[in-house]
Amino acid sequence: YNLKDLFCVTLRDEGQIALIDGDSKKIIKIVDTGYAVHISRMSTSGRYLFVIGRDARINLIDLWMAEPSNVAEIKIGMEARSVETSKYKGYEDKYAIGGAYWPPQFVIMDGDTLKPRKIVATRGMTVDTQEYHPEPRVAAIVASHKPPEFIVNITETGKVMMVDYSDLDNLKITTINAARYLHDGGWDSTQRYFMSAANKSNKMAVVDSKADKLVKLVEVGKIPHPGRGANFKDPKYGPVWATSHLGDASIALIGTDPKKHKKNAWKVVRNLEGQGGGSLFIKTHPKSTHLYVDTPLNPDTAKSQSVAVFDLKDLDKPYKVLPIADWAKLGEGPKRVVQPEYNVKGDEVWFSVWSGKKEESAIVIVDDKTLKLKKVIKDKRLVTPTGKFNVYNTMHDVY
Repeated sequence: YNLKDLFCVTLRDEGQIALIDGDSKKIIKIVDTGYAVHISRMSTSGRYLFVIGRDARINLIDLWMAEPSNVAEIKIGMEARSVETSKYKGYEDKYAIGGAYWPPQFVIMDGDTLKPRKIVATRGMTVDTQEYHPEPRVAAIVASHKPPEFIVNITETGKVMMVDYSDLDNLKITTINAARYLHDGGWDSTQRYFMSAANKSNKMAVVDSKADKLVKLVEVGKIPHPGRGANFKDPKYGPVWATSHLGDASIALIGTDPKKHKKNAWKVVRNLEGQGGGSLFIKTHPKSTHLYVDTPLNPDTAKSQSVAVFDLKDLDKPYKVLPIADWAKLGEGPKRVVQPEYNVKGDEVWFSVWSGKKEESAIVIVDDKTLKLKKVIKDKRLVTPTGKFNVYNTMHDVY
């Protein structure tokens, strides 16, 4: 298989993932996992695929086997959302980390066996009122490319924990005060600055992973939910990172170049107007000139079943609407269109058309150059597909 272009697709309500070959568009394997897999992450070598369900079950899948299969699993609690692996040079494939909603803790494990090495509680004081919070959940975790650290978002306390994994016996954690209700986020284009959404605070926290410091809290729209966000060059303002929102139609573009575009750095330089609120994911690719914004939680079915596409060469142009659910030609069901994901070449974009467990769903593939339908993947095993993770793009944080 062309492992670089393999897609890991969450089959949410089945408690499974589908491994789909990006070349042939065929399902290679269905793998049993925890319930409602929230995220999938790749080890630095590309060998190990880590998936975590909302039931806090982590599965370790070895992609280098003749038939990719589970080789280890562990439950790190009762409920969870995040898993990640070490990326710093010299620690490739060495460690994994899982973050739990309950109990409020994260667990550092061996990267090739999931053997637990360190369990750390996240209980503590909130950043604003400094009151004790007994159960602050662990949200997004990313692995730093600069120092040997995991960056851990603690939701209710509003703190970002920089966890140095170079010496687990003498564990060092730098705690950064950000804003309450930290959720997801991703890297800027240089992979130095972590852009972290404090969703109910309507802020993005910019964290410098090299200096282990908060750079800025940036006011954005209502309830930012970027996924990993999107990096591109604004024709007027230079390099930006973008987030869409659950609570309004805006797409905030934040300047990310403090060297060549200092006056634009760490502020919203432009707001685009999308189809509406209810957006979960926004995506582009270094080889693409398009920006895709989904709206699966919008109450208007015309919006939840389609996607808005912006032209990055001319951001003043109106967005185009692609009728993804109509292209899938499915029967009854909500048919929510969720999470654009590029292939390794950056010339295809995959969308999940997410219906109920007993209704037909599909994967719709769009030609990124022409914005026309390229392929619809239908299979009775594609039950409630949601998140999709391309192996190469996930390994290298391409977004």
